[in-house]
Amino acid sequence: MMEGEKRKQREHQQDKPYRGIRMRKWGKWVAEIREPNKRSRIWLGSYSSPVAAARAYDTAVFYLRGPSARLNFPDCIVDDHENHDLSAASIRKKATEVGARVDALQTAIHNSTAIPAESNCNSNPKSTRMMLKPDLNEYPSPESCEEDN
Repeated sequence: MMEGEKRKQREHQQDKPYRGIRMRKWGKWVAEIREPNKRSRIWLGSYSSPVAAARAYDTAVFYLRGPSARLNFPDCIVDDHENHDLSAASIRKKATEVGARVDALQTAIHNSTAIPAESNCNSNPKSTRMMLKPDLNEYPSPESCEEDN
């Protein structure tokens, strides 16, 4: 590979760290996906972090293409065995819900002084619970909310 090609590939990886997302001029990350066999796109939202946009994309591509889809975070998708033949509006709704939850978590982690971003599972498990991969496709149960108190 020539030097110019390597440089271009590095620049491309920095501009688009994940599949299906791009960064706006003003710094927001957006996600969209093409509908299969159509020229139209499904808008998946605008997010403050690339991870949130990528998770929204993953949710949409999973509902469009099923388990064989190429995902950014394959470990974070939960197959709820629902009908995967959804309309564009329902795919957009599911993807934006996941993206918004991830964005909120990313923002909370970034802004929190109580939970440093460097901490992993080395300290108190309750304080690092947010750092673990939560299932964002599932609503919390009343029991899990009581544990936090």
